[in-house]
Amino acid sequence: MSVPVSAPLAPDDAGRRGRPGRPVAPGWRDLVEASPAARSRGTALALGVELRQRHPRGRAQWAPRRVETATARSIATVGGELLVGLRPLQRSTATGNWIRGEASWDAIRRGGAGFDPAHTRWLAELHSIAHDTVSLGPLADASDWLTLDTIASSLLWPHLAAAAALGIPLVPTAKGQEVRLADAATAAVHIARDGEALVLSPRITVDGAPVTPETVRPVGRTGLYAYTVVRSTVALALAPVALDEPVVGLLASPAPLIVPGDEVDAFLRTGYPRLARRTTITTDAALPLPELEPPVLEIAVHFRPSDRVEYELEWRCPDGTRHRPGEDAAADRDGEAETAILDRVAQTCEAAASAPLAAQGSFDGIEAAEFASRLLPALEGLDGVVVRTTGRRRAYRELTGDPQITVTTVESTDADWFDLGVIVTIDGRNIPFAPLFSALATRRTKLLLSDGGYFSLKHPALDRLRELIDESSDLAEWETGPRISRYQTTLWEDFEDLADVAEPAVSWRATAEGLRDVDRIEPTPVPRMLQAPLRPYQRAGFDWLAFLWRHRLGGILADDMGLGKTVQTLALLAHARETGERRPFLVVAPTSVLPTWRAEAAKFAPELNVRLVQTTGRVSDPPGRDAPAADVVVTSYALLRLDEAAYAGVQWAGIILDEAQFVKNPATKLHKAVTALRADAVYAITGTPMENGLGELWAILSLTAPGLFPSARRFREEYIGPIEKGKVPENQEGAPYRAARLARLRRRIRPLVLRRTKELVAAELPPRQEQQLVVELAPAHRALYDTTLQRERQKVLGLLDDLDRNRFIVFRSLTLLRLMSLAPALVDPVHARLPSAKLDALIDQLAELASEGHRALVFSQFTSFLQLAADRLQTAGIRHEYLDGSTRRRGDVIDAFRSGDAPVFLISLKAGGFGLTLTEADYVFLLDPWWNPAAEAQAVDRTHRIGQTRNVFVYKMIAAGTIEEKVVALQQRKARLFRSVMDDGDAFAQTLSADDIRGLFES
Repeated sequence: MSVPVSAPLAPDDAGRRGRPGRPVAPGWRDLVEASPAARSRGTALALGVELRQRHPRGRAQWAPRRVETATARSIATVGGELLVGLRPLQRSTATGNWIRGEASWDAIRRGGAGFDPAHTRWLAELHSIAHDTVSLGPLADASDWLTLDTIASSLLWPHLAAAAALGIPLVPTAKGQEVRLADAATAAVHIARDGEALVLSPRITVDGAPVTPETVRPVGRTGLYAYTVVRSTVALALAPVALDEPVVGLLASPAPLIVPGDEVDAFLRTGYPRLARRTTITTDAALPLPELEPPVLEIAVHFRPSDRVEYELEWRCPDGTRHRPGEDAAADRDGEAETAILDRVAQTCEAAASAPLAAQGSFDGIEAAEFASRLLPALEGLDGVVVRTTGRRRAYRELTGDPQITVTTVESTDADWFDLGVIVTIDGRNIPFAPLFSALATRRTKLLLSDGGYFSLKHPALDRLRELIDESSDLAEWETGPRISRYQTTLWEDFEDLADVAEPAVSWRATAEGLRDVDRIEPTPVPRMLQAPLRPYQRAGFDWLAFLWRHRLGGILADDMGLGKTVQTLALLAHARETGERRPFLVVAPTSVLPTWRAEAAKFAPELNVRLVQTTGRVSDPPGRDAPAADVVVTSYALLRLDEAAYAGVQWAGIILDEAQFVKNPATKLHKAVTALRADAVYAITGTPMENGLGELWAILSLTAPGLFPSARRFREEYIGPIEKGKVPENQEGAPYRAARLARLRRRIRPLVLRRTKELVAAELPPRQEQQLVVELAPAHRALYDTTLQRERQKVLGLLDDLDRNRFIVFRSLTLLRLMSLAPALVDPVHARLPSAKLDALIDQLAELASEGHRALVFSQFTSFLQLAADRLQTAGIRHEYLDGSTRRRGDVIDAFRSGDAPVFLISLKAGGFGLTLTEADYVFLLDPWWNPAAEAQAVDRTHRIGQTRNVFVYKMIAAGTIEEKVVALQQRKARLFRSVMDDGDAFAQTLSADDIRGLFES
């Protein structure tokens, strides 16, 4: 009966349609529902194993020798050769027994006999392994058996081990026999004493049990089998093991090998070492064997005149033979030991930055000096290597110190020219300028001096000197030495910058040199006079400061705001006083922080004599007059700038620069005033050592570590250019080059900059949650802002080509747009009727928080906007306190908020961004974003600091579609730069540039 094409398929036929005339393909149900057992089809197979015996020849020498099953009786009586036969067996469907049946090697190879395919494949592979590597010999069997003894392939044993997983058993084919596959075996040569003689015999174990050597037969060189006769049963064990030639030879020997007593010494001296290198040796405890002498690599070094060195390598073996590396030698030489020695030589060459040594070779000039001074001493200290030298061995010495360059000018006979004196000193050695000049001009990489000293010319200082030589004049014009025109002022500045012989940098480097041998920072006892428990990280910070003080080195304590940098610094001051320092320390801080220093010192170190200077010397006594009587003098940055000479006249023990970001600009009078101070060390205390760019970090380091990066120009070229601005040499890839420069900068500043974040060391602080509140401008406000934006954009974009000259005008326009984002009334009172959406949102938030018992800090860059906020709070009936730069009774206002119940504290970012602890508040509102993310972080940390017990919520209010969104994006780039340097981040950012400003005006 036919089925219409449109008729549906039966359920079992779903998915199994095939083309007419072809087999129906299995459906997906067959694939997923069939078990492995169900998929296995055909008769199961086994591997039959039988210990067989080849009978001795009879009288007819030409007659074939019979091979029959070995029995317990025939093994004992008949003699002859034993072998193991292998053949396939099949499971009888009638009895379930393993029988020969139709199974044969031919049937297995032909296939199609109805056997299990997996079993057939396994047996076929075994047959292939046996016949591909069969070793025909006297035990070969021409019947339908594979002879195990003649299989030489190491593939045999893992193949046999895989049989069990396929369900293929190893079955004895003869009654009275048993068979098993052992896990492992060992084979060694055993040496025992028999009177004066020695007896050498094989020692075999199978699965850890010793086996009689007479019952063992090798399987090629990859395994063995051993039989055991127990009554009428023969038990056969097959086992994989690597067999060495000596073991195979002893197994084939009818009796143990005897070393006569008069030959024992010769055997132990020459025979035993060779034997031990070829196989495993065991021995009785009563027979001590001599230690094996390893081969020795002799390196013959010949020193020739004119800085030439020749060498030859040769092996010297314990038996007295010699051979060159790479030459064929005796098969029983200790190849493993030779390889190990050659590996040590290769590693030594690599460590000494030398090319691998050939069997023989030579070096000339600088290569000879490096070989003799760096590689040769290292080779002389290697085990297994003997160095023999001939000729006069010259003393070469590598100069590894940083080149110190001094540049002077002497008036010449030509009024328009100076003779330029260039003195390069390395490791205290003055380098003759003529050969150095020639080497630099001809682009050589190293220079060998006449006395055997040599050094690399790839040092950055010498690279710069080479560039300046190229810029200054052609080689032919400097026949009598370098000269420079008095009109080449820019070039002279380059040389002056290159030389950098300023006394502070020189003295600082001399002090820092003493740290080369310091392994780690030892803990310092907490000062007795410190009355404050130090947290673990604060104790570590104090140990670091005390370590620097012991070595009279400065540094930057750059912990996050709120982690107790002041108490760590007070611990240092107390430690210095208790360890005998009698000179005063000078603490310089912002004016608003001076009372905090006095209060903190009185609280934590009341025994310190702290003197506050709050007026200039024109009003009161100069600070230098009474300074020696005080332990600590605290003054402001403003007073230091105004009374620079008075402060510079005191020999201070150390300088503490609190909120050191105040001296981040090296061009200011304040920075120059700090530079003029005389002290053993300078310490910068700041959570933001870098706010806008790496130049600020250099400015602070130039005060605390003047010799670390002594040249501002070189720092710009080597770090600021690549890291911030992406300037890389033409032959370098951008990202790897910048990453390498950043890693180098981190590595160099790490010993002198200590930074810990709150997340790292103050896990007990409650969480801080930050959120952006995006505020939409009212329609009238939006229209006015967009009009102002278009006008200012046209003005600014035309001025950016010369940003330095037009900076004031540009930033005035930016400030105008920022004010317009907040409230139109801030730009022009005529717009006072237009509401401020940001103030509306703020009052709503603060009213709700006040009703719930929360307290909030509200920060803004603009005091005029804070005044508007104060008026709105007044109208809404919300009590508040107010602090900006004009506040006279600053301390009273702060105490009023702390001790009172006003829920809101309005603070200008500049006046209250540092030096305050206001943990009474748990909410922070930032009304307007600032270019510098560190300033905002400082504001938030007024409340999120040690002592806070509640969660802190931070809201950054952003006017949608305004310049404030661009400022936030710029903040993120600056934050990435800070993290990349200070917090091991990986990003690269740029400082505020003309391109940044263009981005602020993009739509």
